[in-house]
Amino acid sequence: MRQIQNGSIEALLPRCLVKSADNLLASKVSAEGLLPVKISWNEGQINGIEVINFSPKASLKLVLPRLIEPHAHIDKAFTCSDGPNLKGTYADALAANLRELNTRTALEVRERAERSLELALKNGVRALRSHVDALGPEMYQTWEVLIDIQRDWKELIDLQLVLLAPVEYWNTLEGKSFATKIAKQGGLLGSVISPTFHKEESCFALIQMLKIADQLECGVDLHIDESSKCPAYGIKKLLKILDETKINIPITCSHLSSLAMIRPTALSDLAERLEYHSINVVALPFTNGWLLGKKYMHTPLERPFAPISQLQKAGVTVAIGGDNVQDFWFPGGSFDPLAVMAFALPFAQISPWQRLGLAPFTTSAAFLMGLDWDGTFEIGCPADLILLDSVNWVDTLVKIPDRRVLIKGEWLEEKFLGISKQNN
Repeated sequence: MRQIQNGSIEALLPRCLVKSADNLLASKVSAEGLLPVKISWNEGQINGIEVINFSPKASLKLVLPRLIEPHAHIDKAFTCSDGPNLKGTYADALAANLRELNTRTALEVRERAERSLELALKNGVRALRSHVDALGPEMYQTWEVLIDIQRDWKELIDLQLVLLAPVEYWNTLEGKSFATKIAKQGGLLGSVISPTFHKEESCFALIQMLKIADQLECGVDLHIDESSKCPAYGIKKLLKILDETKINIPITCSHLSSLAMIRPTALSDLAERLEYHSINVVALPFTNGWLLGKKYMHTPLERPFAPISQLQKAGVTVAIGGDNVQDFWFPGGSFDPLAVMAFALPFAQISPWQRLGLAPFTTSAAFLMGLDWDGTFEIGCPADLILLDSVNWVDTLVKIPDRRVLIKGEWLEEKFLGISKQNN
């Protein structure tokens, strides 16, 4: 990275992301909630935010903070052509996933992860949480490769890692040993709580997993209720456990798709209990929209998908992620939060020009991941932003614009993209 330079731009900034600025009280905001500002930076930090007069002839561009990917799978990204799930079913995706897991090499995972982070970086991502499939012959080598990549990329992307293992694994001697190592390395424990999660031993295993994580002060991120069957079965089990067991670690529930299928009053009650237990949620529209509720020659009339607005209304922190990228679970995706934002507009009916529509990609995602910076702008915050080639939100969502990325006060250049290779 070259020596950090001073700089400034005049642009449009979402008003809901401005904590403080000169002339803020007298400012005029556009119908889309955009504020014309001059942003200055020095030595990697914002040192000036001034509201300026807006003129349509100025053609100011839209600026956002570097965005966040709260749920990804960089270990299996870009594997779609190796084992295509042409029917697009959950069962076929799982079968292909298990085949890949038993044949993958650590070198292949490194290549996929590097490619994922390079793409995310160019798209303006500053932090990314990736779930990593456990088991398989090279499980430990795969984890260590990703820990190496995490270290190599720390100046550019804050990479968080979750080991995704069967819930019973964490109560084995091997699982407990690995959990201790993961906690020391700052990782999280993960598992899948599926609709078949009903046996007494499975509930016991989840209790033990949570207790182990609590003892290690290690966060947990669960794939839970990713289904169009057995509505809210998994989250009800988790909440019952938390009602009866004292757990003081951050818990994230990813998917929660089948919550959309329960009665409104029951949903309201569950949302309040989620807020009471400080459980955070990640909604995942791409994969859920592609896989769930699928029947041959049948367009689904119900969309199993986390009820974002109802959860937010109850005070639950909700982020939105891209999930799978060009693998067995979803054939599309590009590690671009703006593309997810554009898809969420019709699919989830949330709008980024509203505070609660933008929060899942900015402040809520930052809170969920425990990041130092919440993505709002004030003097002293990081000079990390995306300058979009668009002049309003509609322009941004229609064409997914080109962008320039500012990292610690310096514009991203091609030489940044080789940083991981240079460190090896």
